[in-house]
Amino acid sequence: MLRAIDRCRHLLIGLIFVLATGLAVAQGGSYDDALSAARLGDTRQLSALLARGLDPNTVDAQGNSLLILAAREGHADTVASLLPYRPKLGWRNLAGDSALMLAVLKGHEAVVDLLLEAGAPLEHDGWAPLHYAAFEGRLSILDKLLARGAAIDALTPNRATALMLAARNGHIQVVRRLLGAGADPTLKNDRGLTAAQWARAQGNTVIADLIEQAAPTR
Repeated sequence: MLRAIDRCRHLLIGLIFVLATGLAVAQGGSYDDALSAARLGDTRQLSALLARGLDPNTVDAQGNSLLILAAREGHADTVASLLPYRPKLGWRNLAGDSALMLAVLKGHEAVVDLLLEAGAPLEHDGWAPLHYAAFEGRLSILDKLLARGAAIDALTPNRATALMLAARNGHIQVVRRLLGAGADPTLKNDRGLTAAQWARAQGNTVIADLIEQAAPTR
């Protein structure tokens, strides 16, 4: 009798071990599958994993959340499928980039629209979405960020403003829009350069003249 009980006990322990091992493998597979699905825009697979209880704030080794991966690659449908699960909209990866920042940087306007509508934050320490829009010359996205209340003279770590970045990179239409919206042309970066001076140093003389004409006389 005791031998039979011991045999049953060993069988039960073995069964528990097999189930636990299988669960660990399944969870590991789900983790990798989720990251891949977000990155590749496999909305169906990611939705199935989320419905089964996958953490919507799962991140990879670089700190990229599922939302960041999908937004970075421009997968609007996948981003839309994530939003009902209330992922952290302001989460930033190890490089300091959020989902909105990378969508702006890459010019994925449909993703930008989804994230703005969901309430993704516009401001935080370091670079902000408006800086990326100005740096890349993305006028339409810049307009949307300004309409949502983005701080027009927010500073990057090197004290550059959106106006400085647009001027440096030769984006004259963005420069015009920022000046018209009230950007301060007198601010200086950490090298002591105004937007006009930085533009002129890069050979963007037309932009430099435009900014200097907008600067208040002393």
